[in-house]
Amino acid sequence: MSQCAFFPMTNPIQGYEWGSRHALTRLFGIANPDEQPQAELWMGAHPSGCSLVEQEGQLIRLDALIAADPAAMLGEATAARFGTLPFLFKVLCAEKALSIQVHPSKAQAEAGFARDNEAGLAPNAPHRNYRDDNHKPELVFALTPYQAMNGFRPHAEILALFERLASPALAPLVEAFARAQHEAGLATLFRALLTLQGAQKEAALADLARTAAACRTEETFALILHLFEQYPGDVGLFAPLLLNVVTLQPGQAMFLDACTPHAYVRGTGLEIMANSDNVLRAGLTPKHMDVDELLACTRCEPKPAAEILLAPRREGRCCHFQVPVPDFTFRIYEAGEHELQGQSAEVIFAIDAPLTLVSGEQRLSLAIGHSAFVPASTPRYRVESEGRFARAGNR
Repeated sequence: MSQCAFFPMTNPIQGYEWGSRHALTRLFGIANPDEQPQAELWMGAHPSGCSLVEQEGQLIRLDALIAADPAAMLGEATAARFGTLPFLFKVLCAEKALSIQVHPSKAQAEAGFARDNEAGLAPNAPHRNYRDDNHKPELVFALTPYQAMNGFRPHAEILALFERLASPALAPLVEAFARAQHEAGLATLFRALLTLQGAQKEAALADLARTAAACRTEETFALILHLFEQYPGDVGLFAPLLLNVVTLQPGQAMFLDACTPHAYVRGTGLEIMANSDNVLRAGLTPKHMDVDELLACTRCEPKPAAEILLAPRREGRCCHFQVPVPDFTFRIYEAGEHELQGQSAEVIFAIDAPLTLVSGEQRLSLAIGHSAFVPASTPRYRVESEGRFARAGNR
């Protein structure tokens, strides 16, 4: 088994309702004859959507391939530390905004998962907060213009935006925040907005809609109007006043750390994350929201604008997007020949042109939008590319 240098992958597509009906077809020629939402193409060994790999003419699950020989497939260090492929690599295609989310830290996930298990909650219970015991840091790399929210704005910006809103229904909350522009004060404001109810909520949202319509030429308020069309009556509509609004241009990336509120609004990108399903929601969703648990896992601190984009380190014809976690690594390569040396299992994805993988006498060609699993037992190989490709691995 370990003598096979490359395994072509067949990857599942998740049809979440917020997904695009055309992005995968437009970018990669992936057919969608029924024009159903195609939200995420998954490349990895996650049990909720495991890739298939070709071995001796047969398709088998990637997790089964790994389990048969973890040291050869993952590398001894990765096998000992994680026990499985520690990352999930995706193409994410958002036509409609995803929910505002916070992901717990590793310690929070371990404690929360144990609590949910002790409470006897079923693994798929809709009101369960923790699906596993892992953290979920993420990196997104834009293939098209990609609008998102990432981290809290500076306190003064938040205050100025809510003062412009001038909603009588929110006046006591805004006045209190003006006197407490610090972490605890922001947490109090965030909680109050997430728990708005009844007439106060209706009045505040009406004021928000009116202000957004009057200021529609500004990015923040244009986004609010866009979200009103998708999630009328949702408290998450206040999020653009709280969070940094950013539109990544193709080739730009950002990192989303634990305990940081964020949301993807629209666009197509490559996303890589730790192998986890843990999501605590903060609006723009009909799904379960546990405000107490959310706030316990949220750092109510501003994220400086200079830290939103993740600047890559240039390595010849490669851009290495460095992240502060061991679960995954991510690089983008330009067209040409590249001699690569790996230390762990890797996934190679052809972004905008075909490529060929070469190891000794073994060759594997990939069409655009296709990927291959490269086991750790293939430490050196060559990529001959006609365009850009992505390389995912772990440390």
